[in-house]
Amino acid sequence: MTISIIIPVLNEENTISKIVGYLLKTINQELTKELIVVDGGSQDKTIEILKNYPSIKIIHSKKGRSIQMNTGAKNATSQILYFLHCDTFPPQNFDSEIIKKIKNRNLSGCFKMKFDSNHIVLKVSQWFTKFNFHAFRGGDQSLFVEKKLFEKLEGFDENLTIYEDNEFISRLYNNSRFIVIQKSVTTSARKYLKNGIWKLQFHFLMIHIKYKLGVTQKELLKYYKKNIK
Repeated sequence: MTISIIIPVLNEENTISKIVGYLLKTINQELTKELIVVDGGSQDKTIEILKNYPSIKIIHSKKGRSIQMNTGAKNATSQILYFLHCDTFPPQNFDSEIIKKIKNRNLSGCFKMKFDSNHIVLKVSQWFTKFNFHAFRGGDQSLFVEKKLFEKLEGFDENLTIYEDNEFISRLYNNSRFIVIQKSVTTSARKYLKNGIWKLQFHFLMIHIKYKLGVTQKELLKYYKKNIK
């Protein structure tokens, strides 16, 4: 039983070498079979940088995180898929932890999360991620899933440009034993620092409320682009 790590990227020249370098030093090569980076059409030096790592599988895709993640999954050859954002760093021995849970028939799950910032708002927010409730889930916590289950559920909804992680995780909760591993991935607070922590927290809350109220993807994307850098 092995893992395929899938990272969707778009114009990440400032971050991609950090996560790739970290993973190559951290993974257990007997457990993690491949590291797949799915590029959505980067116009910067992302691809040029990736070519410095010959062991990385680079795949080109249409733009859109759900499309990119599905493309990565189709090209993955392992029994377990592990979706990771390029600014999120998993803990030591993450691959052995994932395989242990899968073998115990927890066919999907994530890690709890911490930010690389000590701001009180972010510390409170990250505290909730240790609880196994769908309301506290998000893509920044990373996501692992048995490939057979992923294919059964037909992957991420490519019609979604906002909330694609949460929608798929909701289906996982309904169709599998979803587990939260009590070790932390560390994710960047760069978007919060760029937009303002209180301001971004407010806009994420509004997007969550609008999604629950059935606001269209077009309107959600319009709101996101207007208020979030």
